Amino acid sequence: MSTKQGKVVIISGPSGAGKSTLVQRLLQTCALPLELSISATTRPARSDELNGVAYHFLSPEQFEAKRLAGEFLEYKEVFGQGFWYGTLLKNIEQGLHLGKWVILEIDVAGAMSVIDRVPDAITIFIHPGSMEELERRLRNRQTDSEEAILRRLEVATQEMANRHKYKYQVVNKDVDAAADEVSEILQALEDH
Repeated sequence: MSTKQGKVVIISGPSGAGKSTLVQRLLQTCALPLELSISATTRPARSDELNGVAYHFLSPEQFEAKRLAGEFLEYKEVFGQGFWYGTLLKNIEQGLHLGKWVILEIDVAGAMSVIDRVPDAITIFIHPGSMEELERRLRNRQTDSEEAILRRLEVATQEMANRHKYKYQVVNKDVDAAADEVSEILQALEDH
């Protein structure tokens, strides 16, 4: 029996939309062979983060060498912090070869880059329904300075304006309901 070729699933949306929580729930509940792509970053690991689990932590020199060698599907400096993030092409190819549905939880700019290179990717935009709700969530997290929140909202406004470029949109008001909706979308595409 041959393994079916996997699929690339892009899940993106503004910071504060609940993407990470939704993806974790999806990985726990969806019957499809889902696999989360682990991004590479030059950001230092936090005390609770393991290399190869949270991220592939690379030095700026290692990241640049991989970038120059064409080893990234997409990459970007995020929020002007001087840290780079990217999706390693090798990891995606390995997952697809094994029949996995590889989930890329990436920002809108990264998604647009991937869509150019993987036009048959399944694209799902996650958002909280309104900019007001997004601002409420960002403020309630209490993890960012006022300046960072305003910057995230500015970026989110641009990202929300691009949501029509995705094949599917899911409003994440309740994480279980949103994960079920994404799961239903993916399962309907299983034989396509």
